[in-house]
Amino acid sequence: MAPRRPGGAGAFPRSVEPPGTPRPDPAQLYAALDLGTNSCRMLIAQPKGSQFHVIDSFSKSVQLGHGLEASGRLSRGSMARTVQAMQICRRKIEQHDVKRMRLVATEACRRAKNAAEFISMVKKETGLPLEIIQPEEEARLAVVSCAPLVSTKTEQLLVVDIGGGSTELVWIDLSAVPRHDRPRAIMRLHAGFHPAESPFPAAKVVDWISVPLGVATLKDQFHDVEDDAARFALMSWFFEENLADFSPYNASQPREGFQIIGTSGTVTTVAASHLGLKRYDRTKVDGLRMTSDQIDKVIREYLHMGPEGRRNDPRIGRDRHSLIMSGAAILQALMRIWPTNRLSVADRGLREGLLYAQMSADGVLEDGPF
Repeated sequence: MAPRRPGGAGAFPRSVEPPGTPRPDPAQLYAALDLGTNSCRMLIAQPKGSQFHVIDSFSKSVQLGHGLEASGRLSRGSMARTVQAMQICRRKIEQHDVKRMRLVATEACRRAKNAAEFISMVKKETGLPLEIIQPEEEARLAVVSCAPLVSTKTEQLLVVDIGGGSTELVWIDLSAVPRHDRPRAIMRLHAGFHPAESPFPAAKVVDWISVPLGVATLKDQFHDVEDDAARFALMSWFFEENLADFSPYNASQPREGFQIIGTSGTVTTVAASHLGLKRYDRTKVDGLRMTSDQIDKVIREYLHMGPEGRRNDPRIGRDRHSLIMSGAAILQALMRIWPTNRLSVADRGLREGLLYAQMSADGVLEDGPF
């Protein structure tokens, strides 16, 4: 735990600011909170070498976006559930005396008409400085979190982040970057997809897109289709239609050196099913590589089970069974367009990206600032 710093006992830590002088203590703790359409998740971590060590974590399904598709507003029940979860986060932040933090909300709050009212409610009830980030920053942070999983052999990289309310895709050309520097070149994208001139070899972002369809919003689009298989097929083709403006969509099949990294609960659940895990184990899932055929086999098993079978499958879990098929529909669309034997499963995402970005900006990582 970081040493306590001088200051009023009742003072609440501020949100992260641009780095200044003096440089922050490398022993201090950082917090990152990701409030999505379905879940509220937080990590508290300490810099350690070129990575970080997680001290504490929190994750809860709050279903903030429940009913948003129909009303355009966050419901009172959803907001109340979320505030309760964030009060737990506040207690953890105070317990660990965290001074550096970034707490962000994504698609549900971007779309809700009453988002400003909700942000004020969170501030009043918890004291936490929640901010809404734009799709590009969300995509950028997801990319940064996946940097350690980038193979030195990768020349063309597609990072896919399947969320509750939206899905971000980023295509990156690494062919001009020396092999040993490719993961680090990805890390440097925390400063922007089109950074200023730099002495370092640069990863080139060919294109990126934020599709306003995630596991919850895609499911809501087709909730009235009763047949399980028909609903799945419609969701998959509908998602693919929304990729038409993504420039690599019409590109020729990638040559050798192509890698997809998928970060989401959908991808990690499919991986756990592929491995036959009765109890989820991050160490076995994070970094696992799957082929298009292996992914397709798991999805066909899900369809064969039907809704009742999926509900009772321990590999899927009670909190994900209702959303797994919309996520699988997105995944199947991607595999149809860009079949690969190198889909890397990432049990990491926005929170890790927020931590890396804060620590990199502060220069407290061994290889930083990137």
